Amino acid sequence: MFYINLKEIYNGVSMKVLITGGAGFIGCNAAERYIKKKNEVLLIDNLSRKGSSKNLSYLKNLQQNLDFYQIDIRNREPVEKFFKTRGPFDLILHLAAQVAVTTSVEDPRDDFEVNAIGTFNILEAMREYSPNAFFINASTNKVYGGMTDIEVVEEGGRYQYKDLKSGIPEKRLLDFHSPYGCSKGAADQYTIDYSRIYGLKTVSLRQSCIYGYRQFGVEDQGWVAWFTIAAVLGRPITIYGDGKQVRDVLFVEDLIRCYDRAYEKRDAVNGKAYNIGGGPANQMSLLELIGYLEKLTGKKLSYSFDQWRPGDQPVFVCDIEKAKKDFGWQPKVDVKTGVETLFHWVKENKELFEDFA
Repeated sequence: MFYINLKEIYNGVSMKVLITGGAGFIGCNAAERYIKKKNEVLLIDNLSRKGSSKNLSYLKNLQQNLDFYQIDIRNREPVEKFFKTRGPFDLILHLAAQVAVTTSVEDPRDDFEVNAIGTFNILEAMREYSPNAFFINASTNKVYGGMTDIEVVEEGGRYQYKDLKSGIPEKRLLDFHSPYGCSKGAADQYTIDYSRIYGLKTVSLRQSCIYGYRQFGVEDQGWVAWFTIAAVLGRPITIYGDGKQVRDVLFVEDLIRCYDRAYEKRDAVNGKAYNIGGGPANQMSLLELIGYLEKLTGKKLSYSFDQWRPGDQPVFVCDIEKAKKDFGWQPKVDVKTGVETLFHWVKENKELFEDFA
């Protein structure tokens, strides 16, 4: 899946890497990369998300005696025991989360316990048992809220910011919207403050629409993957809203490179937050994705429209110049190449999804 250049291994020294949510979509991709780079990789996951067991099986085939622990990060005691017995770590990649806005609206308590309390438990265990680690928190663009004060116009069948051509910068005021935005926003701010108050090395990456291999997307989360899976399997698609809403999308390989770069430049990024997405060059509407997939399948897709979902922004495109300036990261995979790559991967591995989608 990844091309590995041995020179990329950090000065030839193996790291001890902990990945929470290690059997999830991003966690699985990150684990594969760090395993192939000959690092010591430990994974924790509660295996609650659909597809996580399949990702875990994939990783076990990749590495015998995979260091995996089924732990729910909402529970303090097993988290602390794990850190005490298996730490300390060089890198903690915190990806475990409840990831869907609609699910957070239906069950806000569970969302809060996973995203806010779970992150707090990991940070506290790090503070006690692995204080020299570097902590990367997978945050979200939802910390910026609905941004209803920003003027949006329709151009060419898609929504666009009228004035913010480079996208939303990190200096934008936070305005948590939806229980998901609140819980992830709390985690985002705890991550930053634990650097300021306790001297830990942390960074919060406000990720925007990640897609790629081994993503078991569903209707309420992971729309690029879900549309692609549905297209391959001939399933109907529901578009919430009018389909003209736009996101900047980022291929998962670019995200994992971002984690690498942030670790390499950990002193420079410590205690900060960064927008991590496709940026203005990699934006796409829902209807544009439908169009790409119809070209790839050679047929019309079956889709219908439903009401807008709570907190759904008509546009979100992030300004990624700060990441480029501070640690030299920017996307390499353009949106059309990424969608085509994912489509062919799903087509070649559609047996993974036939009992899922």
